[in-house]
Amino acid sequence: MSSAMRRHTTHAARSARWAAAVSGVLLGGCSLWDGSLYDTYEPPAELLTHIEPVSLPELATKAPARDAPPQPASPAELRLTVETCRSSALERNLDLRVQLFNPAIAREAVAEADAAFEPYLFGTLGFVQSETPVLQEAIDSPESEMYAVDGGLRIPLRTGGEITVTQPFTRSETNNPYTKYPTSYSADLSLAITQPLLRGGGVRTATHGLRLARYGAGSARARTRLEVIRVLAAADRVYWRLYAARQELVVRKQEYDLAIAQRDSAVRKVNLKEAERIEIDRAEEAAAQRLQSIIIADNAVRDRERELKAILNRADVGLESPTVLIPETEPNPVRYELDRERAVAYALGHRMELVELELALASDESSIEYARNGRLPILSVSYTYNINALGTTAHDAYDMMLDNEYADHRVGLYIQIPLGNEAAASRLRQAVARREQRLATREQRRQVITQEVLAAADQLEANWQRVVASRKGTALARRTLDAEKNRFDNGLQTSIEVLNAQARYANAQSAEIAALVEYQIAQVDLAYATGSILGAANVVWDEEENKLRAE
Repeated sequence: MSSAMRRHTTHAARSARWAAAVSGVLLGGCSLWDGSLYDTYEPPAELLTHIEPVSLPELATKAPARDAPPQPASPAELRLTVETCRSSALERNLDLRVQLFNPAIAREAVAEADAAFEPYLFGTLGFVQSETPVLQEAIDSPESEMYAVDGGLRIPLRTGGEITVTQPFTRSETNNPYTKYPTSYSADLSLAITQPLLRGGGVRTATHGLRLARYGAGSARARTRLEVIRVLAAADRVYWRLYAARQELVVRKQEYDLAIAQRDSAVRKVNLKEAERIEIDRAEEAAAQRLQSIIIADNAVRDRERELKAILNRADVGLESPTVLIPETEPNPVRYELDRERAVAYALGHRMELVELELALASDESSIEYARNGRLPILSVSYTYNINALGTTAHDAYDMMLDNEYADHRVGLYIQIPLGNEAAASRLRQAVARREQRLATREQRRQVITQEVLAAADQLEANWQRVVASRKGTALARRTLDAEKNRFDNGLQTSIEVLNAQARYANAQSAEIAALVEYQIAQVDLAYATGSILGAANVVWDEEENKLRAE
């Protein structure tokens, strides 16, 4: 076999081995994905494609007992003050528990953006095998093999540039007859600095992403505070509505008792032949109507209890628990003559919607600045200092590198001028338009907040007038009821007038309760409109433990 044929056979075998190795790597990578689109949960097809009618008789059947983790015993009765209600909402409310994760996520986004400037190590490992053809049959084609290892440190700069330190090392082996040393080693050391001067250059431009992340973290905190205020205001409102529902139930029970007492009085008068039988029927009809009112009021109490239980989220007082919630805090109506101008100024300084909007405007300013920078040409300067080293052994190569006898200095300037650059101009116009839109939104938001504060102040005053009027109405209705009963007892009046007076008295009591509660809720609404909370306790947010507490 000729030398040319032997070289061809050897080259073919070597190429086959390389092809087999590369194919194995590619096939191994493909096997990492098994084609599954679902990792942990795949919904049943029937659940997504079928809509079944509900069977009320089936729902009415008691479900079979199922194993469930033991739950703490529910108290038969739980007395709550409005302060206790607020504390429990801060500690256990599910809406707050979900919202409190957002600032932590935003803080991690800031850390991620800041990590873009962290230095990092890199490295490559390569192998090159080559065969150079020649035109002379008497000379074998030179073959060479080279192993290359390149590693270094890259440091991103907050000016937009970077510093790179590399130390490549290579081992070369060849059978070229014109090469004095068949095996050689090189060990270079390189320091390179690159700095953009126009597009992408400067601290403001390089830290744009970090700045946006910090603004986003501030917005997340503002939204969390807004959610805290919303939950506390909701807790107060539900508390007072439960108080009103319980008082309404008491009033309706008293109205029923009065109707029964009127029936008993009518029975006595009929037995004494002082009234007709119809007086008893009228009283019993009224008692039946009052009983319906009791049922409606009792159902309203259970609805309000469930709302408050959802806000409390206590393990021993679940939504299905039979625990009776009894509000202990009584309304304390005190008239407040508000300075509306001062209330509006306070709201404009404390409403989290405006704080979040200001952060968004700051983010828009940074985006406009970044977009303007994006329209500039690319102009960057670079400098590289390289120490060259070569030897027949690795030791010789590194000795030469440490001696620093052979060095290169390279200075470069790169420029790229876009022709048109319409995409960057469009991004700038979008950023400016978004800021203009947000500025209009800010004025609109300030106007809405002003309107909300003034409306809340007017409602507070109107509800105070309702309290005064309803108290007077209750007193007059009680006097009328006593007079009608006296006339009935003296035979000057029928049961109809007494029962009507009882109904008016009960309605007057309901109106007074509603006025008292609405006055308390109006105070809550005013506090909410000004971006604060009602009560003497301050809410402290411990961001490290991700918890809220009242102090």
